[in-house]
Amino acid sequence: MVNTRKHFPVLSQYVYANTASAGLLNDDLMEWRQEHDMDYLIGGSNFRNKVAEKLIGETRETVAGFFGAKKENTALVQNFTLGLNMLLEGLDKKERVLLVKDDYPSVNWPFEYRGFPLSYVALSENLEADILHKLKSEDISVLALSLVQWTNGFKINMKFLSKIKEEFPNLKIIADGTQYCGTCDFDFESSPIDVLGASAYKWLLSGYGNGFMLFKDGVQDMFSVKTIGFNGSGHDLGARDKLSFARHFEPGHLDTLTFGSMKFSLDYLTKLGKGAIEGRLQTLSRYAMEGFGGLGLLSDDIVKRKEHSTIFNIQGNDALFQELTEYGVICSQRGKGIRLSFHFYNNEGDIDEVLRILKTAL
Repeated sequence: MVNTRKHFPVLSQYVYANTASAGLLNDDLMEWRQEHDMDYLIGGSNFRNKVAEKLIGETRETVAGFFGAKKENTALVQNFTLGLNMLLEGLDKKERVLLVKDDYPSVNWPFEYRGFPLSYVALSENLEADILHKLKSEDISVLALSLVQWTNGFKINMKFLSKIKEEFPNLKIIADGTQYCGTCDFDFESSPIDVLGASAYKWLLSGYGNGFMLFKDGVQDMFSVKTIGFNGSGHDLGARDKLSFARHFEPGHLDTLTFGSMKFSLDYLTKLGKGAIEGRLQTLSRYAMEGFGGLGLLSDDIVKRKEHSTIFNIQGNDALFQELTEYGVICSQRGKGIRLSFHFYNNEGDIDEVLRILKTAL
C-alpha cells in the first residue's frame, strides 16, 4: 500500500484526511478520462455508438462482481440519493420504517418527506440493542440506515444485522453504503441486506456522478417502482412492459465518462486486493483510535465500540479547524467537531502529523 501514494498527487502537498467527503482521483484514472474525452471529441456520436453499450454493460458486470451481487439485480445510478428516492416511490406508505436519528439526511429525508410512519433509535454505543428492542416492541417492516455514519464513523455490526434478519425474516433492510463500500471485502448476496445503494465518489475513488443499487431476489415484490425510460429497455420499443426491476433505475442515458471511471476504479481496487485494503484500514483505525483517544478527543460512544471505521470526529472548535487547515490538513467540520477520515493511501505518518498539530494547539 505504501507505493500507492505516488498515484495520488494531492498527498504530496497535503495531509489528506477527507475521504469521507471526497475520495481522491489517481493519475492513471485521470489519464483514462482524458483519453475517453479525446476519443469523444474526435469521434462524436460514432464514439458513443461504438463504446456506450459495451462499456456500460461491463461496468454493471464489474460492480456486481466486486460486491458479490447478481448482475441482473444491479442498477447503475448517478448517486445513492437518486436511487433511494426512485425506490421509495414504489413503497406502500403504510410500511412502518425504523431510522437512526441524525443519520445522513439523504437516508432519512426521503422517508420523512413521504410521510411514512416512522420510529427512531438514537446513535449511541447501544445502537444494536436499541434496534432490537424496537423490532420486538413495534411492528417494523423496514430498517433503513447507513452502514457507517457520516458524522463520526460509527460502524454498524454486520453480524448483528444477520442476527435480526434471522429473527425477523420479513424485515427489509435498506442500507446506504456510501461511507462503507470500498473499505472492506463485502459480499452482498451472503449479507443480510436486501437493498444496498452507494455513491462511488468517496471510498471507491470514482469521481462524481456514479453509483449503484443492489437488490436481492424478491425485493420487487415489496416495491412497485414507476420510473421508466427508453434506456432501461435496451432501446427496444417492444420491451416497455418487460423491464427487469433493476432496469427501472436506469431510465435515461448513462454517461460513459462517469460510469467508465467507476469501472476503472473498481478494477484498480481489485488489483490492490479488497482484503489487503480492509486490513490496512483496520490498522489505521486502531492507530488513530489510540492517538485521538489518548488525547481525550473522542466520545465514549466511539471509544467503547469494538469495531470502528477510519472516520473520526474529534472535539474541536473553529479555531482548531483553522489551525489544522493552515498546517495543510484537509478535513471537514461536521456536527460539533472536526471530522478526519483516512483511506489506504494514508499512513501512520499522516496521523502522527495531525496528532502533532493537535498536541501543540490544545
